[in-house]
Amino acid sequence: MDLAELIGLRPVPCGGLLVALTRRCPMSCAHCSTTSSMATSEEPDRRQLLDFIGSFGVEDRPDVVMLTGGEPLLLPELAARVAGLAQAKGSRVALLSGMFFAREGRVPDRIMRTITALDHFSASLDVHHEREVPRADVLRALRAVLDAGVPASIHLTGTARGAGAGIGADADDPYLVDVVADVRRAFGARMPLLVNEVRPLGRAAGLVRPTPPGPDDSLAAPCALAAWPVVAFDGTVAACCNQWTVDRRPVPPHLRLGHIAEDDWPTVRERSLGSPVLRMLRAVGPRRLHTRYESEPAPAGYCRSCHALADRPSVLEGAARDAGGRVGEVLDRLTTAQQRAAGPAALVRRMGCARYAHLVELRSGEESVPTNEPRLTQASPTAEERSSR
Repeated sequence: MDLAELIGLRPVPCGGLLVALTRRCPMSCAHCSTTSSMATSEEPDRRQLLDFIGSFGVEDRPDVVMLTGGEPLLLPELAARVAGLAQAKGSRVALLSGMFFAREGRVPDRIMRTITALDHFSASLDVHHEREVPRADVLRALRAVLDAGVPASIHLTGTARGAGAGIGADADDPYLVDVVADVRRAFGARMPLLVNEVRPLGRAAGLVRPTPPGPDDSLAAPCALAAWPVVAFDGTVAACCNQWTVDRRPVPPHLRLGHIAEDDWPTVRERSLGSPVLRMLRAVGPRRLHTRYESEPAPAGYCRSCHALADRPSVLEGAARDAGGRVGEVLDRLTTAQQRAAGPAALVRRMGCARYAHLVELRSGEESVPTNEPRLTQASPTAEERSSR
């Protein structure tokens, strides 16, 4: 499974399931959105999680299960067991790791056994991770993953550019230019990258500020984050993967889909697909809902305006009226079809770092991989990169 296919499924309601295996992490990155460390121990109950994954049906299961954390490979046996259960029902499984194990460029056998059980493996890379695991070691470990026949990708995050930075602020970040060039030297065009920017969440809350609403902020802006259910660290199932939602207790009622202790996948899926307000969020976004159904202005911020819907009964009533029943089902399908037709790069241009969005469509593989080791020198932009500015 390539990164482009994974990102292409992101707007599909219940096309995927995100699972936070643990909040623990042996790294202490300054920008961590989950505020993870080895001092934290929050994670779903293992038996409840396995039962929930086991409730998938061959005809009723997510296309992909994405294992995240914290650091999911602190629990390699559990990750492999979840993968096996999901794959037995037809789901594919991907995992995102901070690469704590990759020092000296090798992958321990215990970790490699889990990685080879996956359909896709992604490595996080940014200036904060590099302070603990050198970039060259990460790239050598990824070479080993590709040699083992597992499709791989890099989730690359730019550096904060100071107060007031927001979406798009890192487009000309020299760190991104340098890393992309290094990856190209090491893997040619055979290593896809998802490039994003630091968000003001978790430990990064003091690094950057959210982008203020623009003049067109009330126009339709579909929310792909409300498509895949998320199993949070305490077993709560949320409708949105924004970390602010995943960590907030109680979860706003319109964004809570259940709990793995008492609900199975078919129940969670039915609630997500059948919710009129989630259908409308996926179709036009929260700020458009405020404009359409509410006389009071929406709170500043895209996600904040979504959370505020819990206190706006007129919006919830309007969504139920306009997106209930067959009309809502058709609306969901049309919105999904439009976003999928636009392709994965279009989604990243809207939600990630637009300049590098095309890199998600590279195909992972070991053919035509250069034999030279990755260099860590400052690189000049390629002609393609210069023309994209």
